[in-house]
Amino acid sequence: MKILIISDMCGYGKVAAACQMPILSYMGHDIFNLPTMLISNTFPYGKYAVLESTDYIREALDKWIELGFRFDAITTGFIPSRRQAEIIARYCREQAALGTKIFVDPVMGDYGRLYGGADEQTVHSMREMLSVSHLCFPNYTEACLLAGVAYQPEGITMSQTRELINKLRRIGALSVLITSCIVDGKHAVVGYNHFSAQYFLLEYDEIPVQFPGTGDIFSSIVIGRLQHDDTLQHATRTAMDTLRRWIDINKDNEDKNRGIPIERHLSDL
Repeated sequence: MKILIISDMCGYGKVAAACQMPILSYMGHDIFNLPTMLISNTFPYGKYAVLESTDYIREALDKWIELGFRFDAITTGFIPSRRQAEIIARYCREQAALGTKIFVDPVMGDYGRLYGGADEQTVHSMREMLSVSHLCFPNYTEACLLAGVAYQPEGITMSQTRELINKLRRIGALSVLITSCIVDGKHAVVGYNHFSAQYFLLEYDEIPVQFPGTGDIFSSIVIGRLQHDDTLQHATRTAMDTLRRWIDINKDNEDKNRGIPIERHLSDL
């Protein structure tokens, strides 16, 4: 399968395209990339340089269309501007009409707040992307921002997760996975599979360690397995278990801001 990654490229740290490319490639897919911006290092370091690539994206997509390049799937991550989101969303909509699957990770925040480098404009941009997605992967914070509902740090009920999922589906997403939820007091990933019209909840035991890029690892494993015809629920469970194992192995790493050194663990896939 030919998969195009449209996301930021980080110079120092295993996040976004820097970790998606080796995972999806190891899983047997042909991988191509279009960087939304270049970032010197991961945001948790507190200081970083960025270079947005909107004009490059516009020109590159024009050339790809002229050359007739096609992809089986497109996955998108951090998008820094409304203009860039409009360009990418238009391209994704055109490609979806030709049979391409669109996966959207609306990267912009966690723990009830936006990441550094993201603002209200980012929220609008990600809503634009959600409108063209076959499957989206927001964490609970991002789902609240997209749906315009209050973040509840103590968690929500199962009925509230369904309401949240339905709000995201009304924006345009067909299937939904919401990560980092606390549902009825338990950590869980909740989802909706539009093929079966079923909601589901998968619990997990949280390891109290923070690494940047864990969402990118999770979504990449899910996408890789779905493109090998796995079911959404099984692909999600596999990604959860794999990610938890990798976090546990690396929980004592001295510099966690670099993310998980995924190349050491690819054989697990």
